[in-house]
Amino acid sequence: MSVTSDVDGTAIRPLISAVMPCLNEELTLGTCIRKAQRCFEAMGVEGEVVISDNGSTDKSVEIALSLGARVVHQTVKGYGAALMKGIEGARGEYVIMADADDSYDWEGMAPFIEKLREGYDMVVGNRFRGGIAPGAMPPLHRYLGNPVLSGLARLIHRAPISDFHCGMRAFRRDVYERMKVRTPGMEFATEMIVNSVRGGLKITEVPTTLAKDGRDRPPHLRSFRDGWRHLRFILTYGPDYLYFIPGGLLFVAGMLLVALVSMGPVAIGGHFFGVHFLALGSLLAMVGFNVMNLGVLAKVIAMKQAPDHESRITRWALNDFTLESGLIVGVILVLLGLGVDSTLLYRWISQPDQPMDATVHVGFVATLLIVLGVNLLFSSFLLNMLVTEERERGRYGPTV
Repeated sequence: MSVTSDVDGTAIRPLISAVMPCLNEELTLGTCIRKAQRCFEAMGVEGEVVISDNGSTDKSVEIALSLGARVVHQTVKGYGAALMKGIEGARGEYVIMADADDSYDWEGMAPFIEKLREGYDMVVGNRFRGGIAPGAMPPLHRYLGNPVLSGLARLIHRAPISDFHCGMRAFRRDVYERMKVRTPGMEFATEMIVNSVRGGLKITEVPTTLAKDGRDRPPHLRSFRDGWRHLRFILTYGPDYLYFIPGGLLFVAGMLLVALVSMGPVAIGGHFFGVHFLALGSLLAMVGFNVMNLGVLAKVIAMKQAPDHESRITRWALNDFTLESGLIVGVILVLLGLGVDSTLLYRWISQPDQPMDATVHVGFVATLLIVLGVNLLFSSFLLNMLVTEERERGRYGPTV
């Protein structure tokens, strides 16, 4: 059922917009459009089919228009770019999206819409619960790619979704802006869920089926390229797991090792721990500190992109951090390191005939303190630059 008009000629707003990205899908596009229209009729609702054409050179556009679908054109290449254009042109209260290759069940929209009517903001299909036909999904995707990436995304972003890459999903049109999707490629599917979680949207999933597509050519999806894009997005916007957990473990391990051998070699369980382990501990501590430092900056940047998604780190940075406090701590660390080095220098000058081998361990500790202090000094300026804009808006603590 397409959009109709009332007696005075005013267009009736459709309840559902079925959005299909399209790039040379003449073999299957007509089937998908007709299935969506039959589903509208079976549900007894007003609906529209929106084809977002991504530069088709076959008869896809002609077929869509002949079946009463609306066509919008996206010149920027990519799965995400095509969907963004189609969604922007959608007029329905609810938007449901899926591919135009006849792999998703366009006659099975009802469960998605029912969940939206129950109050959910977004509903994602789950192909593993609904059923995957033989040959519909490559084994590499079915048994490794999808489970690993979905599990990792669910762990890092705490999303109640088991099939992050299902292309059939529905959402309320009035919450779309809160998703803040920007990626033009295949990672659009992951970004939509992650940003919805960060934006506080109510999300659920329903079983859906996946059939073997009706194309006579290879799919647009490229396993390793697009898998890396999904993984890259999952990690980039998961600073706790990318920065704080590995950085914290490295820093704690490094500082424990430094404390163990800071005053000289020790023997534990018949094993000798000398200056080489002190060098290793210093390395781990410095790397861990820098990684956590980057994590704080990443948290603030992520919060600026999604203001509703705060954490303890961002609340501290935006409410309690001051440039002066960072500089003071940094200066103290540098002065402590310089003080130790000055003592060693004095000993070297005053006792030129005495070996300095026994002071190597203390010298390492002094160097570590200086490096940590200098890093803190400069990172404090950068953090201050990031938080000042938010403070000037009057939402957070004192401007520095």
